[in-house]
Amino acid sequence: MSASASAQRTRDLVYCAVSAAIIAVCAWITIPATVPFTMQIFGIFMVLGLLGGRRGTTAILVYLLLGAIGLPVFAGFSGGLGALLGTTGGYLLSYLLVGLLYWFLTARLGTSTPVVAVTMVLGLALCYAFGTAWFMIVYARTSGAVGLVTALGWCVFPFIIPDLVKIAMAIALSRVLRRHVR
Repeated sequence: MSASASAQRTRDLVYCAVSAAIIAVCAWITIPATVPFTMQIFGIFMVLGLLGGRRGTTAILVYLLLGAIGLPVFAGFSGGLGALLGTTGGYLLSYLLVGLLYWFLTARLGTSTPVVAVTMVLGLALCYAFGTAWFMIVYARTSGAVGLVTALGWCVFPFIIPDLVKIAMAIALSRVLRRHVR
């Protein structure tokens, strides 16, 4: 491996590690609720916009693995498999799917602002769908069945406008910072 390739690989690893830490800090900014209001989705989309699909998805995977081994990187300073397998764990796990979707679509359609915006909105819809389905299954096992409209009322409807604002902020910030990331 050449010195420049090694330096690029090291740089990529550092970017992924710092980005995983940024997602964790965003998760710690929380307003408690059935599904907590956090800045986590902002962190996910900002990292994807900043690093691109491959490195961004790697950073998300690192973040999830850090949480899985018990580091308190999730909302409410939680971590461990219990957080990933609990009622809101589907939203956490969906972040990896969101990263893969972003990677796939931007690799094929490019990274123009409209493509990135639509891709992020589709990613948010994927997050809502996977997370809510997971929530309903786990909630039914622990507390009894819950209807789709009730679950959407707890897990999706209150978040739509704030999450769209977070996407807009993530796009704007990642576009400004991307000039400084190789």
